[in-house]
Amino acid sequence: MFVGMDHGTTAIRFGTDDRCVFELSRESAKTIPDPILLESVLSGLKIKAKDIELFAISYSMGDGISEITDMERVVNRGVVKRGGAGIHIGGGTHVFDVIKRSGIPAIVIPGIHAKSDIDRRMKMFSHGASPEKVGIAYHAHLQGYNTFIVSDISSNTVTVGVVDGRIIGALDACIFAPGMLQGPLDLDAIRDIDAGKISANLAFSQSGVLKHTNFSSAEELLNAENESSRLALDRISLFAAMEIAGMRILVNEHSSCEAVFLSGGMDNVKKTVEELLDTKIISLDKWTASIGCSEIARDVYRGKKEVLGIKVDRTPTNKFK
Repeated sequence: MFVGMDHGTTAIRFGTDDRCVFELSRESAKTIPDPILLESVLSGLKIKAKDIELFAISYSMGDGISEITDMERVVNRGVVKRGGAGIHIGGGTHVFDVIKRSGIPAIVIPGIHAKSDIDRRMKMFSHGASPEKVGIAYHAHLQGYNTFIVSDISSNTVTVGVVDGRIIGALDACIFAPGMLQGPLDLDAIRDIDAGKISANLAFSQSGVLKHTNFSSAEELLNAENESSRLALDRISLFAAMEIAGMRILVNEHSSCEAVFLSGGMDNVKKTVEELLDTKIISLDKWTASIGCSEIARDVYRGKKEVLGIKVDRTPTNKFK
């Protein structure tokens, strides 16, 4: 059995390579005692710890490593330092530490960043995508595509380009397109930061389309049927399409783009993005990242030396055998 973890903005999702899935909110994952937390995950997936051959973890930015690495050898949970773009809650940290202490064999997936083996022009930005996007891209790759684009749209929007089975670049949420909650900083936000009214991190976390509405949450917006909700979704669709179109320039420079994927469960923007790009879109659900990470675990366990151009650096171990 192989398991993957998606450390998302609002939830921590787990999936197996046979598509059994389970979800915890980041808030609840922070407070559940260690043994109960691990048992909750295992029972949610209907498995036992001894059945897990390898667990693939995505955590935070993943900018402290550039290779898929044994969890036991990862320093500082695979990040340069805590903080940055996004609110720290502690649920993902708790899950990471519980899995590490459990003895379950595990690997940590890196994010896409300036030290990654990508198009050198994309290293203009320090960070491109967090590790779960690698899981999404790998699952898409396993559908039979070698050159494609994945745009993950939910709380934020992140787009990844893959050419001939290798990730060549990514645009992070703080660079271009807004999501529901998070987005790039505009002039007003920069002025507020300079004036000491708000931190840069909080400004990023409040720069999604939700800030221009009266809705209190993304769920409330998605369940509404009025002009304000339609405008918010049209904004997400427009900027996501623009980001995908920009990434397509890079991808098409190397090879012909075979497909465009939308992940994150935002099916209500798919039609508009298709119309804007004049391209058919393939939808991936919110579980794709965790399942893709589990597929990485499976193939690394079977001897794969690189995943989407990311090298594997591990010493196979299994403490339950």
